[in-house]
Amino acid sequence: MKTYLVGGAVRDKLLGRNVTEKDWVVVGSSPEQMLTQGFTPVGKDFPVFLHPQTKEEYALARTERKTGKGYGGFSFYCGEEVTLEEDLIRRDLTINAMAEDANGNIIDPYNGQQDLADRQLRHVSPAFAEDPVRILRIARFAARYHTLGFRVADETITLMQTMVANGEVDHLVAERIWKETERALGEPHPEIFIEVLRASHALTRLFPEIDALFGVPQTATHHPEIDTGIHTLMSLQQAVKLSPSTCVRFATLLHDLGKATTPQDEWPRHIAHEDRSLPLVKKLCERIAAPKDYKDLALMVAQWHTHCHRALELKPATLLKVLQANDAFRRPERFEQFLLCCEADARGRTGFEQREYPQADFFRAALRAAQAVDIPAIQQSGFSGKEFGDEVNRQRLQNLLQLKNNAQ
Repeated sequence: MKTYLVGGAVRDKLLGRNVTEKDWVVVGSSPEQMLTQGFTPVGKDFPVFLHPQTKEEYALARTERKTGKGYGGFSFYCGEEVTLEEDLIRRDLTINAMAEDANGNIIDPYNGQQDLADRQLRHVSPAFAEDPVRILRIARFAARYHTLGFRVADETITLMQTMVANGEVDHLVAERIWKETERALGEPHPEIFIEVLRASHALTRLFPEIDALFGVPQTATHHPEIDTGIHTLMSLQQAVKLSPSTCVRFATLLHDLGKATTPQDEWPRHIAHEDRSLPLVKKLCERIAAPKDYKDLALMVAQWHTHCHRALELKPATLLKVLQANDAFRRPERFEQFLLCCEADARGRTGFEQREYPQADFFRAALRAAQAVDIPAIQQSGFSGKEFGDEVNRQRLQNLLQLKNNAQ
């Protein structure tokens, strides 16, 4: 029985990155032996155990065989004779198919160290094509390691394209798509996740609403980058700079979906694209099982971002309408997320990346002014029912008018 550190821990250790999780492979053992040594079983599909002290995961070395479509279409074999090399070859990337023994020696049968040096994300074997989740994982790794200069190897992109063409990606379940997407949004360069999916032709299958944005022109005066797809990815880059929230980044990614439905004879203008975005956002979120808070913010941003861009021009009544429609009085923290998305959109344009966005601060001031109304005093004055609401709105509008006058 031999134990090896494997996968991401070895990869990140060689890259000089902080190792947060350790996974281990056990060669020459059996489930009975693991139980005898005090390990706790946790694996459903194949034997995985928790160490009695460290609680780290120890998996028996295994081989696998494709038995059906999709992520779950595999059978596993975990006999004591399965070798470390046989276990490693079933992994996704060469840089994830290395192991370290108890003496610190690196076992690297598939040239992972060379690909680390060359900054290549390369599949280990043709068996990569049997698991469609790997398309999402490779795109996510590309988003994580882009800063270090990593790129997906050409032959791996080609294999991913073949997987899409063969329909393997169509068997991905919504929950798995969402899990990988959410994790990718938390990486330093989530726009690379989208770019890799597009290069592999998976974007049109998984996120057709986003894929449709590429090639759609916008007015060059406001959008020097012209292409709506490029603008979307530039906005996502800006969202990363403004917030660590994956919810903010997701809403920014979906903010302009309606522009893909603009009739070509109306290009490069996109009148009413906000309203046309809403059913597309709903459809996408439902298809990938996005949580409600993600969907709600995405819908807010899609519908109201243009109002935010025009904040300094809006009448007090319209300012109040935006605050009320977005539930800013009860959920100011979500309204703040909305403002960050709008700022990311405004800065996600060629030459506008460093430009100030006073509209967000103006809306923050508008919310504070509207919140300053003394609700208890209005109640004590005897207002109730509709008259109470009307008086609250009247005083809020009065405060917003004063704010606008002071700003002029």
